Order: sequence, then structure tokens, then C-alpha cells
Amino acid sequence: MGFIESQIAFIKQYGIAYLLGVRTTLMLSLIGVVFGFLLGIIICLMRMSKNKVFSFFGSAYVEIIRGTPMMVQLLLIYFGLRSKIPPSLELLKNQILLCSVAICINAAAYIAELIRGGIESVDKGQFEAGRCLGLSEKQTMKAIIFPQALKNILPSLGNEFIALIKETAIVLNVGVADLTYMGNVIKGTTFEVFRPLMYAAILYFIMTFSLSKLMNKFERRLAND
Repeated sequence: MGFIESQIAFIKQYGIAYLLGVRTTLMLSLIGVVFGFLLGIIICLMRMSKNKVFSFFGSAYVEIIRGTPMMVQLLLIYFGLRSKIPPSLELLKNQILLCSVAICINAAAYIAELIRGGIESVDKGQFEAGRCLGLSEKQTMKAIIFPQALKNILPSLGNEFIALIKETAIVLNVGVADLTYMGNVIKGTTFEVFRPLMYAAILYFIMTFSLSKLMNKFERRLAND
């Protein structure tokens, strides 16, 4: 069998497995960005709060999460939290759910810093203008500051999504069938090392490269807006 025919046969045999892995990888990454963004907003506002308790908690959260490996966080939540869930709440022991919680908690710390940087990048005159218009501090933040900050950080959020696509590969350590896990399974089935993992790497590249190009196009549209 020739080289091309061999690759086609390999793809036909294991293509579905790779696609299932891609689906899990993208799902975990998307959940991490969306819910990490929502939690990141809360953490950012707490860190920027004038209340010392909130500010301390927000700062401690960011420093602890960014200062510890994502792998350790995943293992703590997956095995530690899972062992505390009572049998009556068996649904909460779902692998995808527990991994999503760990990824969201990790992503929220980084996204909170992105949001804080975006808010601080908005000219202070914008805040003063809102107050001159009779808006409260909360209304000014919601109607004037945050929309501009969001526009500033959108490219960075795209980069965070791209990073998560690669970083979610750690879930293979708890048996979640993402793309890297599928590559390992196929490696064990075929007794090959290079080809199964090479196809996984190619699929990772396709996902990240496509998303990167999409974000570049979006950035150009924002720049012209």
C-alpha cells in the first residue's frame, strides 16, 4: 500500500475518533472562555473595589490561581471535589462538568486581569464626562467605561480562547476524551507513536490557526470602526 493510500485508510478508520476529540476540546475551551469571562468580571470588580475585603479576596484569587499550575488545580477539583459530592448528587460527578469548573476557575483569573487592564486603558476623562452627565459611578461604568474596555480586550480574549484550546489537553490525565486523549488511544491501538499524535497536532494547528485568522480579521474591523 502506498503512502497516500495508507494515510487515507488511517483517516477513514480513526477520523471519527479524532472528530469526537476535537468536539470535546472545543467545548471545554468555549465553556472556559464564556464562564471564565463572567466570573472574571466579578473578580475584576472585586479587585478594583474600594471595599478592602472584596479587594483583598479578588487580589488573592488572581495571585493564587496564576501562581499555581493548572494541572494541580484540575486534580484538586476533579479528585478533591468529586470525593465530597454525596451519592444523591451523582450528576455533579460528570467528568466534563468537573473539568469545566477547573478550566473556568483558571481562566477567570487571567481574564479578570485582562478586563482590569481594559478598564484602566480607558481615558479617565470618559469617567469624568459620565459623572458630569449626572450618571452614578455604577451607571458610568456600565454605559461608558465597560463597553470601551470590552472593545479593547476582545483581541486578548481571542488569544485566551486559542491558549485554552491547547491547555485543555491536560484533561487527558483524568480520562476525559479530548483530542490529545484520542491521539493516545489510537497510538495504543496501532502501536504507532508518530502518526497518531502528528494528526492530533495537525488538528490543533488547524483550530488555533483558523481562530487566529478570524480574530485578526475581527481586529481589523474593530480598528476601522
